Amino acid sequence: MATTETLTAERILEATEEVLRRYGPAKATVVDVARALGVSHGSVYRHFRTKAALRESVTERWLRRTIDALRPYVDAAEPADERLTGWLTALFALKREKAGGDPELMATFQVLIGENSAVVDRHEDHLVEQIARILEDGRRAGVFTTPEADLPATARAVFHATDRFHNPAHAAEWSAPDSEAAFDAVVALVQRALKA
Repeated sequence: MATTETLTAERILEATEEVLRRYGPAKATVVDVARALGVSHGSVYRHFRTKAALRESVTERWLRRTIDALRPYVDAAEPADERLTGWLTALFALKREKAGGDPELMATFQVLIGENSAVVDRHEDHLVEQIARILEDGRRAGVFTTPEADLPATARAVFHATDRFHNPAHAAEWSAPDSEAAFDAVVALVQRALKA
């Protein structure tokens, strides 16, 4: 069955996500994606040269949603300490929503993330850059005491200090009754350290 819609990389990525959700990463094929789009698999390969490139792109697209969702906290006019707490809270909520709202897709992306460590590294770098921007705003406003030269390392330390609340390896812990209190305690500790 042929499609009348123009085939774009974005349409292919949307279809790939659906195919991955339906079949899982072990069974999903480029032929399945092409079939879902009503095109030949060669048409898919014109946009993505290999199955690995397609899987990498769909992983990157999925991770970019988190970066985009957190951007308002980076650009907001509120005080930096409030923005940092909002950013960390939103990241935790996004990760919990992904893990609980669509567990099959989350499991699928866990496999894809394992295959694409360079994509994950770039994603983490983007998140750390967002934290660093908030910290820099806070340093300039006198809210945080972190020296300018230490901002990149401090931003990475904040990211690692909160790992339990955004690293999918800890997803099983996120629904525990004490997870909110543990999160609040870590954020409070981070805030005190940044202001000391």
